[in-house]
Amino acid sequence: MDDVSIMKICVLASGSKGNSSYIETNNTKVLIDIGTRAIYIEQNLQNINIDPHDICGIVITHTHVDHIQGLKVFTKKYHTKVYLTKIMYDEITECFPLENYEIIDDSFDINDIHFDIIKLSHDAADSNGYIISDGKKSIVYITDTGYIHKKYHSILSNKNLYIIESNHDVEKLMNGKYPYHLKQRILGSKGHLSNEDTSNYLSDFIGDNTKDIMLIHLSEENNTETLAYNSLKNILDEISRDDIKIIISKQDERTEMVEI
Repeated sequence: MDDVSIMKICVLASGSKGNSSYIETNNTKVLIDIGTRAIYIEQNLQNINIDPHDICGIVITHTHVDHIQGLKVFTKKYHTKVYLTKIMYDEITECFPLENYEIIDDSFDINDIHFDIIKLSHDAADSNGYIISDGKKSIVYITDTGYIHKKYHSILSNKNLYIIESNHDVEKLMNGKYPYHLKQRILGSKGHLSNEDTSNYLSDFIGDNTKDIMLIHLSEENNTETLAYNSLKNILDEISRDDIKIIISKQDERTEMVEI
């Protein structure tokens, strides 16, 4: 039974106030981002019977505060290795030191988890998405981007699980109270994916191996769970994929643990 591949994931928090996800394989436990208070992460890990000391690494997508808010406290307490690009490292260490880190560039491994980097388009100095694999199962993790470059589409296809932002409903955003410049920033090429954007990308990406989709980073102001769900469900119905489970992440409540 030791050679049975197990890959699990749980989104601990997702939204404009903070983002963090937990991934586990046979030999490895990691976090992607730590954008809430460290105590929230600790409590949620303990609630799923994970000792925070057992986290092997924290992989950073970008350095906006809603993705690194708890990093300083968590790493000071647990000495967890942080995986980030040189640009991200330079930005973070202007504010606080990182003692245990690894600079990443193209692809890297944390024990039995392999990460391939895809560059995203966001108004941060550097921004990564990841294709995450244990050699048998694979996850796409994409958050905070205005678009997904076409050069990555082929390698993003037919994964087991997609974790991808579905940030806003365009009509709700345009009719909302945000100032015009902020609306333009969100809609721009360095902003965020709309429900429609995400649904259209996924209709191209998903394949026979795809069983689950988790929608993350929903705007509390410019989206609803129902709008995000229905946008994707309509696309999946059009391509006769009602077998795919859709999970909607929340800001202050972890998702179920998904095993692929």
